[in-house]
Amino acid sequence: MDIGTWVAALLTLAIYSFLYKDNPFYRFAEHLLVGVSVGFLIVIAYNDTVVPKIIYPLFTRRDWWIIIPILLGVLMFARFFPKFGWMSRPAMALYIGFGAGVAIPSVMQSVILAQIKASISPFANISSIGQALNAVLILLGSICVLLYFYFSKKHEGAMGVGAKLGIYFLMIFFGATFGFTVMARISLLIGRAGFLLRDWLHLIKIG
Repeated sequence: MDIGTWVAALLTLAIYSFLYKDNPFYRFAEHLLVGVSVGFLIVIAYNDTVVPKIIYPLFTRRDWWIIIPILLGVLMFARFFPKFGWMSRPAMALYIGFGAGVAIPSVMQSVILAQIKASISPFANISSIGQALNAVLILLGSICVLLYFYFSKKHEGAMGVGAKLGIYFLMIFFGATFGFTVMARISLLIGRAGFLLRDWLHLIKIG
């Protein structure tokens, strides 16, 4: 008897017991999952952040300037004490400013510029009528969705038609996203059911 398999199977059944109603078994499994996840993230953060970026540079390479970001990080915890909350403002301002400076170019590159490239690049590799229709449809959908979110002009006339088409494109996108989410959840359910029937109860033979 594999103890690990039994523990995993019982915890799986405890989670699925919520389909009947809320119960102590589900709450225990839920709290255990949250606790284990937090503990795992703490260990990962310590090994991947604290050790290589604080302990190793400070005590091995003698990079004493590391004390400055350490102090700024410690000052953020002053928010938990009302009398000393003001001490966290410089560290918070630096963190937000630096984060915004790093995030804005990356978002421009990964979202806006990437979307523009994805909308235009299909026109460079057209070798059939189907590919041409696909490229036009992608470009038309992008323009219509942008028109829907353009509120500086009233949606009437040609712009109103484009905005309405944008709604249809958005509904198709939301439907496809929801369908993908449902398929992913069903895939997880099939995986857990296969684990219970194959690895735990041995009702399904491998091969």
